[in-house]
Amino acid sequence: MEPVGELICPFCADRLAPVKQPVCLRCGKEVHGEQAEYCLDCMRHRRTFDSGAALLNYNEAARHSMAAIKYKNKREYLDFYSAAMALRFGKLVDSWQADVLVPVPVHPSRRRERGYNQAEELAKRLSREWELPVDSQVLVRGRKTAPQRALNPQERLKNLQEAFRIHPRYQAGGRERLPHCVVLVDDIYTTGSTIEACSRVLRAAGIPRIHFLAICIGQGR
Repeated sequence: MEPVGELICPFCADRLAPVKQPVCLRCGKEVHGEQAEYCLDCMRHRRTFDSGAALLNYNEAARHSMAAIKYKNKREYLDFYSAAMALRFGKLVDSWQADVLVPVPVHPSRRRERGYNQAEELAKRLSREWELPVDSQVLVRGRKTAPQRALNPQERLKNLQEAFRIHPRYQAGGRERLPHCVVLVDDIYTTGSTIEACSRVLRAAGIPRIHFLAICIGQGR
């Protein structure tokens, strides 16, 4: 039983592993040693986004929690994560001078299966905390991709090629103007392939500044 007024019980909180300094200047992943500016992933792979940050390391407890949100409709867990992210990253997002939060889209068939997009649910909660608008239509997921879990970073990025596109209303001749600074929102950042694929589409459309926020970040290569 969680304490009154609390969004997480002490036992569960103790099993989570918050990301600690020092972190990679690009993706926000923990790095070893004060002299390291970038993690191995960001030194080895091209990054189109400017920077990002995550709340937790993706350990076993976080994995179970993220799976419950995604597959068991435990959207109430996002109340805790969004509150913690708002407290920790509010000044950072202010420094980015963000215009809009853009949740990473899921394919329509997956949205129908689950009834929601967990990234969008997180973005909406962060929006209320920061009074920053959410636009769930900037990016469209037009192709259903194979599960990413068993793929290496190169295979993941290839798997996501052409999966995302800009909504027609923002394309040349469309009625909407693209924002200047976008913050992509997702539940998990592992190799960075999803955020990278989204960032390439946004950059190609002419958005000059792209950052991301995630609940969890993995250490996998």
